[in-house]
Order: sequence, then structure tokens, then C-alpha cells
Amino acid sequence: MIYASEAVGVTGASTLSVAQILGESERNNRRDDLTSCVMFHEGHILQAIEGARVDIDRLVRRLLADPRHTGLRILSDSPIPRRRLDDPIFLCPDAAALLAKVGVVCLSRVTANEAEALLDLRQAA
Repeated sequence: MIYASEAVGVTGASTLSVAQILGESERNNRRDDLTSCVMFHEGHILQAIEGARVDIDRLVRRLLADPRHTGLRILSDSPIPRRRLDDPIFLCPDAAALLAKVGVVCLSRVTANEAEALLDLRQAA
């Protein structure tokens, strides 16, 4: 599943908020056997998550109730033959450079195809 949302307040804008999100995500994703990568860019969040359907659904319920972001849009949600991500949580470095490579200016308008292209670029790195 890949979703995009808008960050609320300093979510993703400060080192402390990113560290808190990564720590909590690592703990929860290890528990639930999920793998994921997340990108923060100019007040927006993009995250790809892989795992069992029941665990992804539980995470989506938590995300919808999480006050750190709003406007959650599920861009892609379909079964995959095998996982593409290895880590419980991976922070995509240099979001602006990745976005430029696929011609995306802002995550607020990212499409499912562009999100998949970003995921492919992250894997190639």
C-alpha cells in the first residue's frame, strides 16, 4: 500500500519529529512484520508499506486516527508477488532529488504511478 498525506504542525519538519516517527514505526512494524519506507517533503508525507493484509489494515486504522497528519489518500493498494522493501522503516534521503527525477514538484499531487516510480528509484539506489 502507498499513501500520501499532509503533515500537521512540525511533523516531518524537525529532526526530533522524524526521529520519533521512525522509532515508533520501527517498533510497530517489527511487531507486525511490516516493511516500509517514508518520505517527508515540504509538509507532505509519502509512505509505502508492505505486509499481510490484516496488518496493513490495522496500520491504516491507526494512521487515520493519528493527529500528526491529515488528508490521507491511498494511492496504491494491491497484492504484490514479493516484498520490495527490506527494512521495518526506511527514511528516503534527499526527497527533493528523488521527486525531481520523476518530475513531481509536490507530494500533494503525486499519483499512484509517480509513487511507484519513486519506490523503484529508492530500490535502485
